[in-house]
Amino acid sequence: MSLTETTWDEARELAERYPQSRSALLPMLHLVQSVEGSVTSDGIALCADVLDLTTAEVAAVATFYTMYKRHNTGKHHVGVCTNTLCGLLGGDAIWKAVSEDLGAGHDETTADGLFSLERIECQAACTHAPVVTIDWEFFDDSTVEGVRAALKKLKKGEDVQSTRGPVVRGINATERQLAGFDDGEVHASAIDDKMLAGLNAAKALGQTLPKSEV
Repeated sequence: MSLTETTWDEARELAERYPQSRSALLPMLHLVQSVEGSVTSDGIALCADVLDLTTAEVAAVATFYTMYKRHNTGKHHVGVCTNTLCGLLGGDAIWKAVSEDLGAGHDETTADGLFSLERIECQAACTHAPVVTIDWEFFDDSTVEGVRAALKKLKKGEDVQSTRGPVVRGINATERQLAGFDDGEVHASAIDDKMLAGLNAAKALGQTLPKSEV
């Protein structure tokens, strides 16, 4: 069991951040996943104990959201968007190539335990389709060649920088950041001109939102 007293203390810290402690359940699940690589029975028990919930209540949440895994995952999570826009612009080709290269399918982990693959319904980044994420860091306007190059570097243990700045550090590090613990990347770029095109066009046309009557 890798849930040490430090993890328990951090879980209690998360609970204290919210007026209602049960609001900390989602970040707390990310915390235990960052430690154990998945949401284990021990992790569920920890969350239930700290938040005064039943294990059934915690398990219901953990199994509802796809970002929480109930099985062992690889060191790196690779998500390929294959929704309509991304799929048509290259997402389907990227998925086919990566899946064949690594010998793994949706929600599966490679034999060497390095990569877990997932077909993503939407990455909420359609302006940069096709989009791939590695450990939930964005690789915008992806290509088969670009993704293959990134995965090849990770296999060698080399640094890989996402298109928005942060360096890929492994899924457990990302899970800890999602739990709410600072990873030092708060100032990394997240918005570019392509994302602001619609807003800038509206400003140029003098378009504004209607005033609320509430």
